Amino acid sequence: MPVKTTKRSKRVNLMDPRLTDEDISRICNEHYGSIPGTDFAAKLIEAVQAINQGIYPELISEGSSGSYLVKNLGKEKIAVFKPKDEEPYGSLNPKFMKWIQRMCSPCCFGRSCLVPNQGYLCEAGASLVDQKLSLNIVPKTAVVSLSSPTFNYSSVHRAMARTKERISYRYVRPSKNIRHIGLPRKASNLFRGSFQLFMNGYQEGNNLIRQWELFPEKAPPPSVMSEFQLEFEKMVILDYLIRNTDRGNNWLIKYNFKRKDYLVKKEIIQGMEMKNKEDLETNSDSKLLELIEENNNVSIKIAAIDNGLAFPFKHPDECRAYPYHWAELPIAQHPFSEEIINKILPLIDNTDFVKELGNEIKKIFECDKSFRKRIFDRQLSVIRGQMFNLREALRKRKSPAQLVQMTPRYMIEVKIKKKRKFPKFSKKGKENKEIEEPQVKDKVVDDLHEEER
Repeated sequence: MPVKTTKRSKRVNLMDPRLTDEDISRICNEHYGSIPGTDFAAKLIEAVQAINQGIYPELISEGSSGSYLVKNLGKEKIAVFKPKDEEPYGSLNPKFMKWIQRMCSPCCFGRSCLVPNQGYLCEAGASLVDQKLSLNIVPKTAVVSLSSPTFNYSSVHRAMARTKERISYRYVRPSKNIRHIGLPRKASNLFRGSFQLFMNGYQEGNNLIRQWELFPEKAPPPSVMSEFQLEFEKMVILDYLIRNTDRGNNWLIKYNFKRKDYLVKKEIIQGMEMKNKEDLETNSDSKLLELIEENNNVSIKIAAIDNGLAFPFKHPDECRAYPYHWAELPIAQHPFSEEIINKILPLIDNTDFVKELGNEIKKIFECDKSFRKRIFDRQLSVIRGQMFNLREALRKRKSPAQLVQMTPRYMIEVKIKKKRKFPKFSKKGKENKEIEEPQVKDKVVDDLHEEER
């Protein structure tokens, strides 16, 4: 029987030295210009132009994988690039401690519920889920291919680059077979990974909340805390749907509080009936505070980054449960707000929306050459099971802390064979066997292994 092959999208070689700036702009706008609400294509163009001009991405020292800060021509941080080959399970991981852990204790390395080397796809998938649900808390992310000398290339590629440079210095006219001097820039040798826009002005969420608890005078006013509650619930919904196994300190808060000195107008003070000077001072102070609170440009936003350890093919069932650390916060004890319920519940109740979301996630994951449909179906069953629990929690007005305590479930597609009511006769008058028609139906189970047996 012929083996079914998955059609993968053709890689776009933005690092081809023969491309001009106009060609790079045209290619980026064609492939990445459809991402709504951001200037993602423009940022990618700036990154490619900066690399061509010698402004290379810088390795981030934190984390367990190779992540790089991408800059533009003005040396401003614009994105974070995470190559596939430098992930925690990758063969070119530049972090020495991860290499030691993998070599000395391979049995304790990694997470058994995740598919290896799919972190860059999970980053793009989380951005897609955020976009489909209109949460707007994940920086726009897509899968791109880049090349830079600062990446952790293998010794073979670096030896080839040195050989080409020596030949070019020794001979005036090198062979035509040497098309590019330096590290390889062919489409097959580019580093493929996730390209996520950089978030400026954000702070670590846990540190900022701890600061509010220690210094209540620095905490936001109640009106801003209600807005923060909505942002927090959006992050809860995202993490729960994609079953993020690494939500610790990797979420950010941007709290803008621009204090403006507003003075009380004379007309307001003159129109007020004051009995004495003390009443005048107290009323003017209270009026001043009201004006400051009304006219301040106060806003608070949450950014959910580092979504690479998500989309498992099974729920964690070993000694490490990978809990959600935000479930321990006091804000997680409040029930879901009506605004979030009215926004999310109609979407996850819509069967067509759920199928469309699954198909679009599949388009992202099948771009990888190691894509397996059976494994992806199990990943999709986890997502649907999480949707089932989330739907029940929103209907019953539960809190995020109560949501994570619900029993993890799987929702799989079961083909039910339905027999025809009337038998079908042939031309000779003999009765044929009843024809069975398969139908697809969702089924919720607690254990996926028992269902497969």
